[in-house]
Amino acid sequence: MAFQSTFPFETSAARADASSLLRLLPGYEGHWDELRDPSGALREPWRQFFERLGEDGIARLEDHYASIAQQIRDNDISYNVYADNGEPRPWALDLLPFLISEAEWAHIERGVTQRAHLLNAIVADIYGPQTLLERGQLPPALVFGHPGYLRSVKGFTPPGGQYLQVVAVDLARTPGGNWTVMAHRTEAPSGLGYALENRLIVATLFADPFRALRVSRLAPTYSQLIATLAQAAQATMQPDSSGADTSPHIALLTPGPFSETYFEHVFLARYLGVTLVEGKDLTVRDDMLYLKTLAGLERVHVVLRRLDDAFCDPVELRADSSIGVPGLLQVMRAGNVIVSNVPGSGFVESPALHGFLPGIAEVLLDEDLVLPSVATWWCGEKAAREHAFTRLDEAFIVPTWPVAPRDAPPGIEQGRQRLSTWRERIEAMPDTYTIQQSQRFSCTPRYEDGTIGRRPSVLRVYAIADFNGGWHVMPGGFTRMAAERQATVSMQYGGSSVDTWVLSSQPTSTFTLLPSPMQPADLARKHRTVSSRAAENLFWAGRYGERAENNVRLLRLILGSLEGNDADAMFPTLVELAMHCGLVQSGDMSSPYSPQAFERALVANLSESTGAASIGQNLNYQARANGEVRGRLSNDHWRTILAARNDFRDALQTLMPAAGFNGNGNSNGNGSGSGSSSSQAQSGANGNGRAERAERYDRYDRVTLMNALERLSVQLSAISGAQGDRMTRDEAWRLLFVGRHIERVSAMASILRVVADKGQLATPAGFDLLLQLFDSTLTYRALYPGRFEVPALLDLLVIEPTNPRGIYGVYERLRKKLDEISVAAGSMRHRPFAELMPPTASLPTLESLCVIDEDDSYADLIAVCDQIGGYVGAAAHEISARYFSHASTVASRVWS
Repeated sequence: MAFQSTFPFETSAARADASSLLRLLPGYEGHWDELRDPSGALREPWRQFFERLGEDGIARLEDHYASIAQQIRDNDISYNVYADNGEPRPWALDLLPFLISEAEWAHIERGVTQRAHLLNAIVADIYGPQTLLERGQLPPALVFGHPGYLRSVKGFTPPGGQYLQVVAVDLARTPGGNWTVMAHRTEAPSGLGYALENRLIVATLFADPFRALRVSRLAPTYSQLIATLAQAAQATMQPDSSGADTSPHIALLTPGPFSETYFEHVFLARYLGVTLVEGKDLTVRDDMLYLKTLAGLERVHVVLRRLDDAFCDPVELRADSSIGVPGLLQVMRAGNVIVSNVPGSGFVESPALHGFLPGIAEVLLDEDLVLPSVATWWCGEKAAREHAFTRLDEAFIVPTWPVAPRDAPPGIEQGRQRLSTWRERIEAMPDTYTIQQSQRFSCTPRYEDGTIGRRPSVLRVYAIADFNGGWHVMPGGFTRMAAERQATVSMQYGGSSVDTWVLSSQPTSTFTLLPSPMQPADLARKHRTVSSRAAENLFWAGRYGERAENNVRLLRLILGSLEGNDADAMFPTLVELAMHCGLVQSGDMSSPYSPQAFERALVANLSESTGAASIGQNLNYQARANGEVRGRLSNDHWRTILAARNDFRDALQTLMPAAGFNGNGNSNGNGSGSGSSSSQAQSGANGNGRAERAERYDRYDRVTLMNALERLSVQLSAISGAQGDRMTRDEAWRLLFVGRHIERVSAMASILRVVADKGQLATPAGFDLLLQLFDSTLTYRALYPGRFEVPALLDLLVIEPTNPRGIYGVYERLRKKLDEISVAAGSMRHRPFAELMPPTASLPTLESLCVIDEDDSYADLIAVCDQIGGYVGAAAHEISARYFSHASTVASRVWS
């Protein structure tokens, strides 16, 4: 592709300067060129842009290009593509904006407003009188065959008859310069968050042209959206106990971190000031929708959903949906929540609808369409099908209804298709296919490496309802650009996005939803709502992290002790400790136990696929729990969590390749996870299966394993440090602290009990074992050099309040933290934690713990270990019932 050496500014001097800075690539032949007219001159909006940018601005384009990449990295702007195996892809944003003149925008605005009116009217008619079906304006197959049509919504009328609050219309410019509607998005239109993020980045880089061209602001659109939802919520509101109306609680419902556009959901929720929730954060009680929070159940009045229709309610829609809210549709039908857009609106997204819209517009609006649709023929109509076959050689063949990839009509691929090769397949299943005339999209300028090229683009424009029957069209939109050498536009296939500027002759609004500069007097100590899901995941992240640390320390000690001088005497104690901590299970070894069988069982149970509470399993669960609250973790913190799990997986793969272990913790040859053949499952049931599996680990590199455990120990310490030093210490963080301390008290009490019960407390080997497991060896030796005294040992491991692993000290800190959570959550109606966990002053003193009874047993010590284990176990159950499931009692605060 040849370069054009001149850049057509108005003056020769400017032209010479520009040509030395920029090279202009020729556009796509047969496509509308957004940058230049047929004579090669810059179109008016671009002439104004480059004049305002000036030579200095052009010289800084490369710096701006790098700045965008840096801001995307710094802000962690991402787009999750399923083909990337869950790895987030950095957001693709081009430097140059897409410019639309004021007159041109007025035409687009009228057309999009009309489309929004029309689509809402169609949805209202289909779920109401269905006159379009009776008059034959719309084939029943296009409605009832579409998975987006929900029979459970038939007869439901939302407040004001407004089924749609947000409508997105995809537009493309034809080679003749006319705007054509390519698609409608009504189910859960995406892009609003990305459009705003694009504006915040690009407008800052081109501040002078942005002001001079009076680019229309986007903020009023988002304000309109919140106002519309809040006004709609008034129909669901009830006075509180004092008789005053409360503010509506608006929640943005996301599928979760694995959603393609999860970043957008997080960003949009923060900007709009609404609560970001997943389905499991919400619960239905008495036909009301509530958010489960640390403080109890809070009423939700509006759900701005980002879930597809079918996944919204597993009770009435897809039963296998784990991301929806059971009972949501019933709450909606009862008039107690506004769901935007109403589930069931997705059927109007069918591409086949384009062919029927002109007639429907005449019936419902008594108007002709302002913006034409792409020429479309639904193959379910024989006349339309035959017309397309006789008129077109090539066309886009698309599914009439959205289907899963495995259910898609055979042979459909992205791009144009020759109709002659498709006729037989279409004739066999005509309803499932729709033919659209191929379009040559207009080409938008883009900057890269000192050149300006062009790529095909599609503009998505958003209309927001105003609850009075009107619509507000966002002056701008979400422009997407095709990837290199691609004619179709797709972010999944390497496309990029462009900020969209609508130029105006009027003074621009200064309204913004971004925080204004604050004065010290304006500051308030405000904390975001802590959902029960976030709190529960942090609680378990703490427990799994502590559990992994304890088990790694114990395993390193066991492996280092099996061949020591005291190995025979300590062996029963080591086996009991390993079983109690989940490193092995009773069926892992044949009786009588041997050190060799014990060691094989320990190694065999390292991976996350085993039935034991293995180290690998704890690492995997820790990563999953932290992944659910990814937004609360620093990048370094999150990377360390993933590295701990992944590095240990890799180490096991290197350590035991002959055993058929793979990096996901599964055994090659017997299925995935712990699943295996029925015969092996049966043998595993009686214990022999696990023993036989352990035989495969007869030979392994102990040095390599010890090195892997040492590295893991360092990583787990880093994770613990990040949790204590790099996280906001709100109520949810306190539960992470509580989770760690519950696990620590339970583990330390169990370890001390086992050693005392086995009669090893007063032996040198048992003494040293406890000091190492309590991580207290250096402290003891500093306090009591050369001394071997049980009272001193118990004082340090049980009584001493400053010992980070001292049982009474950890127990008391846990009690205080639980009281802090109770006060912060306002749980005055709940049973005090003090009743479940008596103070340490009521526990046995050091003197009684050191008493040896007639059976040479430390009975009081063993008893208090059992008591404390029971106390923290009861507290853990109460935490779950009180703060996570909300099953034990009705919340103290329920907002109407």
